[in-house]
Amino acid sequence: MRTGRPRERAITLMDGFYIEISNKGESKGLKIRSENRAAMELSAKQYSKYKDVTILGEYKGGVAVSAKEKVA
Repeated sequence: MRTGRPRERAITLMDGFYIEISNKGESKGLKIRSENRAAMELSAKQYSKYKDVTILGEYKGGVAVSAKEKVA
């Protein structure tokens, strides 16, 4: 019988608006939550100068309400 670390459970996202930032050319990134759409768009604009930003959209109950889009 093997012992060790148990599996990690799935992460459930809190209600809010999310963006994902990553270094240029990398696929995985960090998710950042904002309370409203205006704050999310401001964060996306600020990070887009130095990082790749993907707007994940609004989440309610851990489920995406809107589709994701790439910020240029």
